[in-house]
Amino acid sequence: MRLNGEVISNQRFPSPHPNILLSIITYYSNGLKVKGLLAEPKEEGKYDGFLYLRGGIKNVGKVRPGRIIQFASEGFIVFAPFYRGNQGGEGNEDFAGEDRYDAFSAFSFLSNYQRVNKVHVFGFSRGGVMALLTAIHFPETASVVTWGGVSDMFLTYYERADLRKMMKRVIGGTPKKYPERYKYRTPLFFLEKITAPVLIIHGEKDLNVSIKHAYLLEQQLHILNKDVQSWYFPQFNHYFPPVVNRIVVKDLTSWMKKQVKR
Repeated sequence: MRLNGEVISNQRFPSPHPNILLSIITYYSNGLKVKGLLAEPKEEGKYDGFLYLRGGIKNVGKVRPGRIIQFASEGFIVFAPFYRGNQGGEGNEDFAGEDRYDAFSAFSFLSNYQRVNKVHVFGFSRGGVMALLTAIHFPETASVVTWGGVSDMFLTYYERADLRKMMKRVIGGTPKKYPERYKYRTPLFFLEKITAPVLIIHGEKDLNVSIKHAYLLEQQLHILNKDVQSWYFPQFNHYFPPVVNRIVVKDLTSWMKKQVKR
């Protein structure tokens, strides 16, 4: 029987960066063949792993090589799963339901990769839920960063009228009809199991994922006496300007490295 995170194939992918190697990895996740993008520094040696959990669904929020390279350039081996049903992978996404195992299996892949030390977890937008669920599942997670991240799936349903049709289709119905399915996808209910330090990054003008998600997450982590920091940006929405984005990437990767040294 194949193990979760076991590699089926490793195919070199053209990299626009002279010092970063890119590969498309096909790996097992609960019996499905799922794909993701691996970025690693060419320079020999071991590095911390960085699990990049994308936002969106299907073609919205697809993994971009440039973004993955950005994090790898800060001295990490980065793996970004595409999630099931995307870019040649088997199965269908179900918005932080069973497709969470694609993140869990990707964590296992990174943990067992010969060049990787500790593994950090990063989630953007709906990837925030995936990141928190992964850190809850793996107590050995070195740190977790959620940027513009969803933390409450009930809140997403009620705030985003434009997503309701998709959520009802993928999850099977409304929060009123299936509250247990929305609770299963909401990490706020399971944060007592998290041991990794958490960094929350959020633009206060975010209309895609409201700042309430960040406040609820921070509040619950404080109640549970967990290690949490928050960086709020009053002037920004879901997407930060490129110059600021680059600065925040440097700052958050620096924060991650400090968590390991503590």
